[in-house]
Amino acid sequence: MDSAPSLVAPGYWDDACRHLVKRDRVMKNLIPRFGEARLQSRGDAFTTLARSIVGQQISVKSAQAVWGRFIALSVDPTAPLTPDWLQGLAIDSMRAAGLSARKVDYLRDLANHFLERSVHETDWLSMDDEAIIEELVAIRGIGRWTAEMFLIFHLMRPNVLPLDDVGLIKGISLNYFSGEPVSRAEAREVGDAWAPFRSVATWYIWRSLDPLPVEY
Repeated sequence: MDSAPSLVAPGYWDDACRHLVKRDRVMKNLIPRFGEARLQSRGDAFTTLARSIVGQQISVKSAQAVWGRFIALSVDPTAPLTPDWLQGLAIDSMRAAGLSARKVDYLRDLANHFLERSVHETDWLSMDDEAIIEELVAIRGIGRWTAEMFLIFHLMRPNVLPLDDVGLIKGISLNYFSGEPVSRAEAREVGDAWAPFRSVATWYIWRSLDPLPVEY
């Protein structure tokens, strides 16, 4: 496996922060709390999707713990994952790292899609968000939420609003509705006001719940 890629932040981040601070009362208070912290991409599509699968339906802290045990199965845990490496892992070893049987199946299917070149990685930069989501959800274990995490954390698309994300809904409730329950329509209305930088605002809403930066 090649050496691990460096984390890269999106070039639009500072402009997005200035835009949001001017237009949103919550963002005006929230964004300065986190200083120079930024969304960062690992630059590796396969690793990003694998981390998204591992992180499904568990907390950020739990996901990082499981991921740490999972990559420790590698001879070089600092190297990025490859489909070949994952396919060569024993299922028992993956389960011992804390992965459910279902997530093991999902990760192996993801590896198959990359090995068989049934995902069009070289075309993603020219495809719109919905077209990429449609391609990714054809992979077992990747629903709309996981595809949206990929758009945010790998392709660093600036205007994604992941309404299926529990943390986003909770954060909108706490920051905009004094903790009262929030409907999907109400969350969408708040998020639409963040355009064209809904991904950035979402990232700061996540930070309001957990200062530990989310990484996929």
